[in-house]
Amino acid sequence: MSKPRNYQTEAIIIKKIKLGEADRILTLYTPHLGKIQAVAKGVRRPRSKMAGHLELLTHSQVSLARGRNLDTVTGSQTINSFLPLKSDLQLTAYALYAVELIDQFTVDNVENYPLFQLLRETMHNLCQGNNNELILRYFELHLLNQVGYRPQLQQCVSCHSPLEAITNSFSPRAGGMLCPSCRQSQILTYPLSVNGLKVLRFLQNSDYNTSSQLKMNPELSQELEGVMRNYLKYLLEREVKSAVWLDTLRGQIKQTALLQD
Repeated sequence: MSKPRNYQTEAIIIKKIKLGEADRILTLYTPHLGKIQAVAKGVRRPRSKMAGHLELLTHSQVSLARGRNLDTVTGSQTINSFLPLKSDLQLTAYALYAVELIDQFTVDNVENYPLFQLLRETMHNLCQGNNNELILRYFELHLLNQVGYRPQLQQCVSCHSPLEAITNSFSPRAGGMLCPSCRQSQILTYPLSVNGLKVLRFLQNSDYNTSSQLKMNPELSQELEGVMRNYLKYLLEREVKSAVWLDTLRGQIKQTALLQD
């Protein structure tokens, strides 16, 4: 049975590329079609009626027509513009980090409804402007769970013994924790404190409402970010571009605060 030529889907716009004088190729993450690419014709013209509904980091209802190579957007209506993400530069950076990870860890046309839900909820949670670092750590762990790279945090991945309440190590290559004895045989491991491991386990096994009650001091937050970022970098075999921009932005904010003092 052939697919209908015209169809509709909810979508979060996760990437856009200029095409010609007035068009764009959009990458959309959808509930039931997974990641899809589509052309939005004339969307860069000042009078385009669709432009506002197809902005990056927008959740929209999108109408499309199937094409030979790429489908074409024929209509769109905003469901949630996630406006705070576009009016605060740091929140923009957090959201772009999330959508870059979605783009990098998924292939086209593979449905993953829980992942769509995770992305939508992460955008909503970032809009609240609280616990942003915790939101990202929760997002990273649950993204990895959905795409098949769930880190082993309960026992040593080498000898399979339970981890004692001491500083153990995380190994990106092994995909989880190593006890002090097994760490010696692995290169590129990162120490993880007792509290750090407790927090990662809690985030991995809890829903967001439960996880959001956690409070992290700056040192613990920095430790967890380092461990997660190194794991993601290992899996992707490259640095996450938006993470570099986020670091630059944080440095500028810190410098501004120091000058004001």
